Amino acid sequence: MLGQMMHMPLTIGSLIDHAARFHTAGEIVSVETTGGIEKSTWGEVGANAHRLASALRKLGLEQGARCGTIAWNNRRHLEIYFGVAGGGFVCHTINPRMGPEQMVYVINHAEDQVLFIDATFVSAAGKLAPALKHTKHIVLLGPRDEAAAEAVPGLLFFDELLETGDPSEPFPDLDERAASSLCYTSGTTGNPKGVLYSHRSTVLHTLAGNQPDGLGISAKDTVLPVVPMFHVNAWGVPYISAMTGCKLVLPGPNLDGKSLVNLIDETETTMALGVPTIWMGLLGALKETGSKIPSLTRTLVGGSALPPSMIPKFAEYGVELIHGWGMTETSPLGTMNQLLQRHTNLSEDEQAEIRVGQGRPPFGVDLRVMDEEGNVLPHDGKAQGDLQIRGHWIAETYFGKETSALTDDGWFDTGDVATINEEGYMIIRDRSKDIIKSGGEWISTVTLENIAISHPAISNAAAIGAVHEKWDERPVVVAIKSGEVSEDELIAFYKGKVESWQIPDRVVFVDELPIGATGKVQKNKLRDEYGKILLDA
Repeated sequence: MLGQMMHMPLTIGSLIDHAARFHTAGEIVSVETTGGIEKSTWGEVGANAHRLASALRKLGLEQGARCGTIAWNNRRHLEIYFGVAGGGFVCHTINPRMGPEQMVYVINHAEDQVLFIDATFVSAAGKLAPALKHTKHIVLLGPRDEAAAEAVPGLLFFDELLETGDPSEPFPDLDERAASSLCYTSGTTGNPKGVLYSHRSTVLHTLAGNQPDGLGISAKDTVLPVVPMFHVNAWGVPYISAMTGCKLVLPGPNLDGKSLVNLIDETETTMALGVPTIWMGLLGALKETGSKIPSLTRTLVGGSALPPSMIPKFAEYGVELIHGWGMTETSPLGTMNQLLQRHTNLSEDEQAEIRVGQGRPPFGVDLRVMDEEGNVLPHDGKAQGDLQIRGHWIAETYFGKETSALTDDGWFDTGDVATINEEGYMIIRDRSKDIIKSGGEWISTVTLENIAISHPAISNAAAIGAVHEKWDERPVVVAIKSGEVSEDELIAFYKGKVESWQIPDRVVFVDELPIGATGKVQKNKLRDEYGKILLDA
């Protein structure tokens, strides 16, 4: 016997329709690519999303057609999120810092028929256009620009395109399992792999991701996603924001610490989201500007491991740092580090120890760790193995591939090495490709990096395994100074914090670390440069 309840498909279009209907005046603040701040509302964004869907149908697009975006976090990009997916097409967000070859590859692999670009990328689009096999239209996100029209033959303009659409035309009825958006992995080897999300998986991710132990965003919040909209759908924040009708602040291209401090203060942001390197820059800007960011209460930190030393620094400003973990293949929410009721009686130091990890999974996903022989390891907080995940918003296959991306028994192998305790709290010990194997024993680069960053004279650091004649690999730390410290002094700083055999052999000081578009340190480049430094010595 079936239940006797209404069935309504879980679609992205329903999210923006809800926001436009019940949060019509909810404010959208957008820092434009050309400078300046533009203010809009959920009602206006919803109307423009319908205009866009209507206009794309008039261009001849059929359901399932992919539409690429090379754009920053701004109002027009937000309208594309909802207009493309709501209209039955697929929104393909493209990492703008890819090399030209990789960018051409993902656009052609996705078979993007329309390419939306911000003004920043007009020149690049003009150069890429001849190599794009399936792209029929390139659209500049803005009004008519004659100089841009000369650079890209046949260029369309977003504002003019919207005028051809009908804001009253409803979104089509869609199967909730239909494809909605497409992101490619930011892998450092080989071609990126596409992850094709469905309407159903995205709405379930939105609902589960905004539980009180998730992002916990309400209509009273002002939310600033510093995480780019080309990075796993900005961690789902645009969808959650539409569902809640919160005030949304889109920061545009300038993500330096000073610009973000000013934006947080001007908009009275209550919650922000970004990678650790962003928050390191913000801390420096707070010292420089003297701002106390009084409105900001919490930030979600993901993308790479949160240095524990950052938690008390932000606490001085009354800001709670919440650690999260996920990846492109997990939509991205895998875990969030929120405390349990019984933890409220623990001391600050004991709570801080729990906060170091990536947290526990919400309803909707499950985790396990495996040894090299394929055995499931106990959740005791000690057994360390390959982290695997399954759930309602986890990838099953990669776009364009026929073979499954899962294990024989239906789990996705994340490529991370982790432990899980009896209450489900997971700690990423390292990426399997980054962890250092020295004399047959494992050394966590995450642990070494966190110790280095906790030194008052170090602003950022990365650890790699360097080739060693006797031990196969030994740890080397590449660090950026913010004060006076010598190599010997930093090495001595590790004593008593890790086992003696885990202490780095060398420290190399640099002016900057190679950072990718999603804010992660590109360790492959560090290994290329410093991987043989111990042999050279």
